[in-house]
Amino acid sequence: MMTSNKFLSSLCYFSVFFAPFLFPIMVWILTKDEVRYHSGKALWTHIVPYICIASGLITIAFTGTSPMTFSIIAVFTVIGIFYFLLNFIRGISVLLF
Repeated sequence: MMTSNKFLSSLCYFSVFFAPFLFPIMVWILTKDEVRYHSGKALWTHIVPYICIASGLITIAFTGTSPMTFSIIAVFTVIGIFYFLLNFIRGISVLLF
């Protein structure tokens, strides 16, 4: 039996697809206990890919284009994709377990 707490916690992770910052912040403010914990974790895992994008753009701005720049951007891209997929996996695991 699925409870509304599990569904809301899972929805915080899945909100990476429709409202990456707004939904987890609203849930974090309006709820408590386990749902608040999951919304905080979801918010941080939503922020990390954007930090990676900003870091990549700053790297390009200050270093230009070089092989080292492209390798740094590749690392930032892998980290961003990892956290995006992590949100999806955590959403499913909270929903199922």
